[in-house]
Amino acid sequence: MLIACEFFLEELAKYIEAYLIETNAHWLRLRFAHVYQESFKSNTLKELQEWCNDIVVKYPDKIFDSEDFTLLHENALVSLVGRDDLQMEEIKIWKYVIKWGIAQNPDLPSDYKDWTHENFLSLKTTLQNCLPLIRYFHISGDDIYEYVHPYKQILEKVHWKDVKMRLISPNKSISSKILPPRTILTQKLPTRITVPFSKVINEVHAAEIATWIDKREDKYSAENNPYEFKLLLRGSRDGFTNDTFWNLCNKQTNVIVVMKVKCTDEILGGYNPIGWEKPNSSYTLKCCNDSFIFSLKNGTILNSILSRIKDPTKEVIYNYSSYGACFSFGFSMKNNFNQDRQCYCYYNINNIIYENPIRDTSLHTSSYFSYFSVEEYEIFQIHKKSL
Repeated sequence: MLIACEFFLEELAKYIEAYLIETNAHWLRLRFAHVYQESFKSNTLKELQEWCNDIVVKYPDKIFDSEDFTLLHENALVSLVGRDDLQMEEIKIWKYVIKWGIAQNPDLPSDYKDWTHENFLSLKTTLQNCLPLIRYFHISGDDIYEYVHPYKQILEKVHWKDVKMRLISPNKSISSKILPPRTILTQKLPTRITVPFSKVINEVHAAEIATWIDKREDKYSAENNPYEFKLLLRGSRDGFTNDTFWNLCNKQTNVIVVMKVKCTDEILGGYNPIGWEKPNSSYTLKCCNDSFIFSLKNGTILNSILSRIKDPTKEVIYNYSSYGACFSFGFSMKNNFNQDRQCYCYYNINNIIYENPIRDTSLHTSSYFSYFSVEEYEIFQIHKKSL
């Protein structure tokens, strides 16, 4: 991604940026301090910078207490200190800013009492973009005296005079701009950050699908779902064409397809453990007894429907080069899936391939087909979670 930025491949960089945020947020959080620092080395990665800042303002210790804090790029520190919602006491912010500034000037004496005027001037120059962002007028008098006063030379004389005046006579007018206090949340912050993994299904849906995969009688809960859902494709991000499907999902195994049917509450989908393989000819057919299709409970859809293979000898996984995901006639996706009548289900009681229809049979025509288009669709690859 940084290489793409370096060579001004902005569109590619933005694609990689979005992909990381939407599908690999856990990986980003594990390397958060490094990701935060690197994201501010390019002005192109605005979305990643915003994603990082939204986390840091709630959990500032992730950066301020990290070993690499003093290596932080100036742009990153300025962006963070300037946030009104940074969840940290103002005096602690001041101390971290001073710590960072001193680290950028390794020749400064270790004890500030030994500093010369030039030493203070060097620190002032280093912190020139951070100092105006500190809320000095919302720091207690004791903290001003103990922690700010020793570095008064890095502040503008008028500003330091106003800080002292405010402590002595709070109602007296001053010329310095008074920044508002930071918005500190009173409620307890959650212990972990939850980023929705899907735009179609939720954690309860995912647990239900996992239950069907493992053929359990007792349902998994959202908390004990043993599978991780890794996003391979999202229509709104990657496109709704069969070319995109084959580019991103060819030869991928253990895949789940979910789709939001346009203008309804329906969520349809299917599980294919063997995956699709783009044929050299027009099509190939494969048997897969563990495959199934489904409809999920959602809105006006009051119950989920599971439909397994009726006849294990039937070929149910269709590899059509001109189609997308095909579960025989259970349901199939042709091309431009978000356009009218480009997806369909098939159900004929005299030629049953799957046990149950996953759409209301009243939607099927006399030729046993029901056509629809998708508002959004996603394809996930599932993996057992590591213990």
